[in-house]
Amino acid sequence: MDTNALMMPIEVDLRVFEELDRLLGEYTPVVPAAVIAELESLAESGGTAGRAAQVGLDLADRCESVQSTESYADDALVALGTTGQIDSVVTNDAPLRNRLLEAGVPVIHLRGRNQLTRTQP
Repeated sequence: MDTNALMMPIEVDLRVFEELDRLLGEYTPVVPAAVIAELESLAESGGTAGRAAQVGLDLADRCESVQSTESYADDALVALGTTGQIDSVVTNDAPLRNRLLEAGVPVIHLRGRNQLTRTQP
């Protein structure tokens, strides 16, 4: 799960875990420590983004936290995906999605206004 995936409930009114249940069935949600750090920083900013980040932090509690040698969240997700530590990445960030697909990592992203889909590289 990347930062914006955990912020989707506020930003695009999507129940991300319900959608993942529908799409994947059984899975173990994982969030890199770098994503949690990014959410904490955004939560301090206030406003809509801050509120979305706070919700994201609450949702991150439902995920297994993993460490990565990368301190930048996007780099951590790419590293975890390319080493096989995670099966796919949930993101709606187009540049990250492209990086992941180019690296051979499947991506789960928003399709339409309220549905997630999985794209294979």
